Amino acid sequence: QVRTLGHWSTQLLSCKYELDINILMSLTVQYVPDTGTTSTVGIPARPYITGPIPGGTASYSMADLQTTVGGVKLSCCVYNASGPRCGTVEALSRVGKSKSGAVLSKSATLLEQKGNDMPRYKEQDLGPLGVGSINSEGLPNRGIDYYVQPDAVQAATESNKPYFVSLSGLSLDDNLEMFKRACETKGVTGIELNVACPNIPGKPVIAYDFEQLEAVLRAVTAHPSFGSKPVGVKLAPYFDMPHFRRAADIINQFSIDYVVCINTIGNALIVDTEAEQPLIAPKGGFGGLGGGYVKQTALANVRQLRMLLKDEIDVVGVGGIFTGADAFDHILCGASAVQVATCHAAEGPKCFERIANELEALMVRKGYKSIEEFRGKLRTYDAKRATKTSSKKGAVVTLLQQGDDFETSAPPMNPETVPGVLIGIIVLLVGMLIRAHHFHD
Repeated sequence: QVRTLGHWSTQLLSCKYELDINILMSLTVQYVPDTGTTSTVGIPARPYITGPIPGGTASYSMADLQTTVGGVKLSCCVYNASGPRCGTVEALSRVGKSKSGAVLSKSATLLEQKGNDMPRYKEQDLGPLGVGSINSEGLPNRGIDYYVQPDAVQAATESNKPYFVSLSGLSLDDNLEMFKRACETKGVTGIELNVACPNIPGKPVIAYDFEQLEAVLRAVTAHPSFGSKPVGVKLAPYFDMPHFRRAADIINQFSIDYVVCINTIGNALIVDTEAEQPLIAPKGGFGGLGGGYVKQTALANVRQLRMLLKDEIDVVGVGGIFTGADAFDHILCGASAVQVATCHAAEGPKCFERIANELEALMVRKGYKSIEEFRGKLRTYDAKRATKTSSKKGAVVTLLQQGDDFETSAPPMNPETVPGVLIGIIVLLVGMLIRAHHFHD
């Protein structure tokens, strides 16, 4: 039914639709409104009819993807991570014109850096897990002055999106100088301080050196420019509870607006089996894992830090987000927004609209009208509610109630396949008998 001028019209002339993975991507309806003339309306790239439409309104069901990060309102909770496709004015403009809820720059150093030798970034198809990546880029970027120049700011904000600048200095002094310049730049909405990259030779990642982490945050929050713009901190992945607690205790001391977790899992090595060499060239092939390789670790970091940090500190999730369901999982664990890196590198800016549409469709199916209705509300395990899952090969893995061991059992055989299986066994036995007879001769 199409509602026109307050009345419902059932004179539907035609309806064309396009489905993609059970999501309504476009809908064109031709109908006769009260005026008696034929009208046609198209609603592209939305999971549900959104109205209003020319000549009337369509009935609709939709969810709100708006959120706030560090007090900054985002029209969409999905946006780009610092790293791929955000290092130039042109790239920032493309992100800004996409569905991305904000624009985040490449992590900047004080001066321009060319980065490590090529190839320094590679992707691997992980099937249902999306794409995995490994990189040892060495922070290639144009330098802070490039990302706060008028052209860059204009490119990032021309679509009225918030513009965040990422800082990753080679020293504390560098970070403070870049912080000052970013804070003084009109059009820069907020600052993301990256303490998750191995920038200083001979020293550990700042996020893992807790004394250094505390010193950096103390210096930044004591800077005269602090408080003029929202400040977030990008963290490395943590794995042990004492590390989660220590990091949270440090961050809770300061007026940080949000944290981003996680950066890549460092010091991984992927081997090209046929070539008998690493997949990437720098540092003997050692690099950071991202994409589908890290989703579960990212979810654990989002969940733990959401529980340990003060309520006023937002958590932004990043790691393994390729679908709307991936984004949903991050938000369910406590993320106020999600960033996309490897998928953005693989698909380009169009990924933001696809992921957002899939997230919205999933929310509507579950009855959620906004992300606040389910954010951070991960339920405790309930066997009655659990979804039955199986591996790619069809084997079902279940936990034995009697102990701590796991058992793997094959699924029951479909009765319709039994005759074919028996015939196969008979053929195999006949073949073995023939071979045995020839061997005896």
